[in-house]
Amino acid sequence: MSTEAPAPAAGPRERVHGLRQATLLLTRVSHPRRALLTAAGLAGTAALSGRPARETGLVLVTVLVGQSVLGWHNDLTDRRTDREAGRDGKPLASGEVEARHAWFAMACGVLLVVPLALSNGLTAGSCYLVSLALGLAGNVVLRGSVASFLPQVAAYALYPAFLSYGGWGGQVTGSAPQPLMVVLAALLGLGVHVLASLPDLVGDHQVGRLHLPLRIALRTGAPRLLVLAGVGTALVLVGLVVAALAYGLRQ
Repeated sequence: MSTEAPAPAAGPRERVHGLRQATLLLTRVSHPRRALLTAAGLAGTAALSGRPARETGLVLVTVLVGQSVLGWHNDLTDRRTDREAGRDGKPLASGEVEARHAWFAMACGVLLVVPLALSNGLTAGSCYLVSLALGLAGNVVLRGSVASFLPQVAAYALYPAFLSYGGWGGQVTGSAPQPLMVVLAALLGLGVHVLASLPDLVGDHQVGRLHLPLRIALRTGAPRLLVLAGVGTALVLVGLVVAALAYGLRQ
């Protein structure tokens, strides 16, 4: 019979500390910087197009939750390859976060983002949910192919429609977005795809994930690709601002 004393139960302070640590780690898995930048960009565009504060806030929260779902799913899908590539900075790959906890957080995010998206209006919400579905599909398919950019380009192309059709509680039906805004948003998605792929090029090469940015980097070199992608993305952002001021978001 074992003579070891049972471990003492965690007190309230330890439980609160553990919950705080788990929350911070799950937040890291959600790719928070990218989620915040995307949410702030779309909310800022909504504000500049004349949407009231409550609608701008709704756009911000909707996109923030949706991007967090994408981040959790991305690291869940990549946890094996991240481990093989030695990316110990990722909590799922290092084992700091269990996959079941990330799946639970993602499921909660999905349950939250659907009503949030549809609160922008049926058409607008459907556009955003389709863009989210494309992003999730992109985490699974085409990751290692020359067409790796397609899901993100298609997802970004739907963002102008999400904004142009949007309104509070579906009370505003809106109208179709300017075609130029759709094209520029798609190009922005391409630039974001390339820039987001650059930090992981070495690991992706090790595990044989030959996506488009890696194929280009093998020809041009990563520093040159960083400059080209950075300048190109900046020009697209300037084009979006100019087009928004000259033509507006809606047709």
